[in-house]
Amino acid sequence: MRRHLLLAALCLATLAHGSDHLDTPTVIADPAADIGDLYAWTSPGHLNLAMTVVGAKFSDQLRYTFHIDSGRRLGATTHTLDVVCKFDTANAIDCRAANDRASGDASAESGLVSRGQHLRVFAGLRDDPFFNNVRGTRAALNVAGAALPTVSRDAAGCPQFDAPTAARIADEWRHTEGHDGTNFLAGWKTAALVVSIDLPFVTRGGAMLGVWATTSRRDGAVIDRMGRALTGNALIETFGTEDAANRRKEQYNRAVPAGWPAFAPDLAVNLAIYDGFDGHCGNQWMVVQNAAAASRYAALAKLLADDRLWIKTSAPRCSQYLAAEFDWLGATNDDCGGRTPAYDAVDTFRALLANGTLTGLEDGVDRDDRATSDAVFPFLAAP
Repeated sequence: MRRHLLLAALCLATLAHGSDHLDTPTVIADPAADIGDLYAWTSPGHLNLAMTVVGAKFSDQLRYTFHIDSGRRLGATTHTLDVVCKFDTANAIDCRAANDRASGDASAESGLVSRGQHLRVFAGLRDDPFFNNVRGTRAALNVAGAALPTVSRDAAGCPQFDAPTAARIADEWRHTEGHDGTNFLAGWKTAALVVSIDLPFVTRGGAMLGVWATTSRRDGAVIDRMGRALTGNALIETFGTEDAANRRKEQYNRAVPAGWPAFAPDLAVNLAIYDGFDGHCGNQWMVVQNAAAASRYAALAKLLADDRLWIKTSAPRCSQYLAAEFDWLGATNDDCGGRTPAYDAVDTFRALLANGTLTGLEDGVDRDDRATSDAVFPFLAAP
């Protein structure tokens, strides 16, 4: 999908299904291993998980795993529960979590209940819930990419785009070829693995959960991983060469949690670029205003390098992307955070990176063409 500098900028939106796309040669070679998106949120008594797969099919040669880390506070977990699912050649599923197991046909909308009744599992085709103005994003990031070699950068690496360039970036982002923003992914189908699991089963380390997903070969070799929407694709070699991007993203996908902090410097370089998109440097979310230039983006880069979706299970509602992170930083709220299929995660993430607010850099698409649910299993709409 991404073959040169400006197409690399498509990472934020992606030309494939979902916010994590066919981004490395290994993933391109096996689209059944490509995680399109990861969703995780709570409903009364349950943690709900959904993984979409770009190839619109599951493979009997792969493992699909939800990793659920629990602890008392964000970033500090003490217990892990893995939900590991495999498929046979007839597409029957076998999902295991600790001492519980669900096996058989999970394609009915009612799902398949595990033997210990802690899990309900669905696996089959659904409408892809991810929504994004891909063509508008392509145009906006092409503007930024073309201007980068001609603009100066401040000491922290933030490009100082002039007002007309910043206005053009914003205008292109909210339009599709000069018209209202259009969801490029409307009507896409995806293979979806959906799990609803009892909360007491996953909160043994504490009420704060960090969720991430991987696809791996039967020998354990990881092919793809994902936590928050967009982090790996938007902030690793965003404007780098094809070879550099492929090499670093392969390393990113395969990294174990202990190795994640090593990617913070990569993220910081690209955070600096996004900070300039609104024509102002230093107003990105979590920027330390009085810090030395070299550490301006270090705090956010460190947070994002720990690439897990964080869910505060004690909260009564789930309505805001990154709410658990906001709470951890002192903006106390009663929201679980995580990511439901209805969150406009792209607009939230982009605005926080460009101007430090939840809104202000929209792509003109604020919902999917098909209604999803955060309460009724299997949550995603039929294709």
